[in-house]
Amino acid sequence: MRRQRNVKIVATLGPASETYDTIRALHEAGADVFRLNMSHGTQDDIREKHRIIRQVEKDLDSPIAILADLQGPKLRVGVFAAGEHDLQEGARFRVDLDPAEGDDNRVCLPHPEIFAALRVGATLLVNDGKIRLKVTECGEDYANCEVVAGGTISDRKGVNVPDVVLPLAALSEKDRDDLEFACNLGVDWLALSFVQRPEDVHEARALVDGRAAIMCKIEKPAAVEKFDEILAVCDSIMVARGDLGVELPVQNVPPIQKRMVRRCRAAAKPVIVATQMLESMIDSPMPTRAEVSDVATAIYEGADAVMLSAESAAGNYPVEAVRTMDNVAREVENDPTYTEIINASRSVKGSTTADGIVAAAREIAEKTDIKAICCFTQSGTTALLTARERPGVPIIALTSVRNTARRLTLSWGCHCVMTEELDRFKMAVVNAARAARTAGFADTDDQIVITAGVPFNVPGTTNILRIAPCDERLILRTDPE
Repeated sequence: MRRQRNVKIVATLGPASETYDTIRALHEAGADVFRLNMSHGTQDDIREKHRIIRQVEKDLDSPIAILADLQGPKLRVGVFAAGEHDLQEGARFRVDLDPAEGDDNRVCLPHPEIFAALRVGATLLVNDGKIRLKVTECGEDYANCEVVAGGTISDRKGVNVPDVVLPLAALSEKDRDDLEFACNLGVDWLALSFVQRPEDVHEARALVDGRAAIMCKIEKPAAVEKFDEILAVCDSIMVARGDLGVELPVQNVPPIQKRMVRRCRAAAKPVIVATQMLESMIDSPMPTRAEVSDVATAIYEGADAVMLSAESAAGNYPVEAVRTMDNVAREVENDPTYTEIINASRSVKGSTTADGIVAAAREIAEKTDIKAICCFTQSGTTALLTARERPGVPIIALTSVRNTARRLTLSWGCHCVMTEELDRFKMAVVNAARAARTAGFADTDDQIVITAGVPFNVPGTTNILRIAPCDERLILRTDPE
């Protein structure tokens, strides 16, 4: 299924999008990756959605990536005797380990690790930052606070601690159980929530044991500070602007987003921009102009993918939201300014043979009448390096490894095609020509660029670049064995 754009669309599944018909409609409208949120629903619910996605993939003969998003160590207050209370600015309020029901003076915060790390002057944010508390006194089991920004506090609202690195394991017991379940199910990507340090990724990597690629969600100031170290040990990044915008001043988020996208692209690792992209479409068939501009900005920056959350999971217009993103992406990528920005932001990285091959492929394709770059890849690395170049022609990623094809559907510009295992370069050229024609990227009188590695089926051996016609009869007649 050929897309008329390079940026990819991630759609979260939920109550509004759990049937075969809706999931198929979402994919046909433009969703390339489906996100399964492990914070909601049972494992049986997740298993059924996974089954439906794979059925859609089979019926449409179109590789689809599945992203399982772990909940992470979510911090929440306890419950109140009256269900909720209003906190007034300037008032005193206490959080502690006492499991008794809360009142307008105190509530339980059942996380001793928070109190172990708190210090006077630290900030506690409750209910997505709507309530702001400043610690005036603290001990190993309590913290007395001043209400800096008041509001209604109620049962089990989330708590953020933005200016303290918490001694929390990145994976809770629920996360460990969900991780094993998701890997055994066969998801392609596993997203880690509330990552603070590269050691969090190492722990997950050992548990995953190669069964899925690892994505880190950047949503804490500590992760921003250690971003380069985290990027070096993960496979992909999600700029999770929701919690990031709670824990940092909101004006800090746009430049952080831009820097992260640039660094991910230089590292040839996919990056998703997420959260509140078309939020008004939860209830409206039309987005706001500001939301459209937000999506467009992420695309102009060169993000690999943009993501829908509640818009597709629980909204009234999930298919329309995907279609809107698709339309915005097409319009942006057809803008000459987009090409200027992408070319100007290209960062020359790496000194391997593969780096040289993909850079040459991009330059040849853009300076001559080449219709597509066809790269044969086992692990996906060659396709990722090609996507890093952001060429002006389509990228066709050919692989005999289905998991590689699925994972690459997250990467900018990659049109993924399954092919049989090959042992001759001549047949690789033939398969590339057929794939380019079948997908509508080229005709028999056009030319394509092919990159591959010899010997075949060995990851990391990209060492050949070939310009070839799209007519396999000509290839078979003129090419030596």
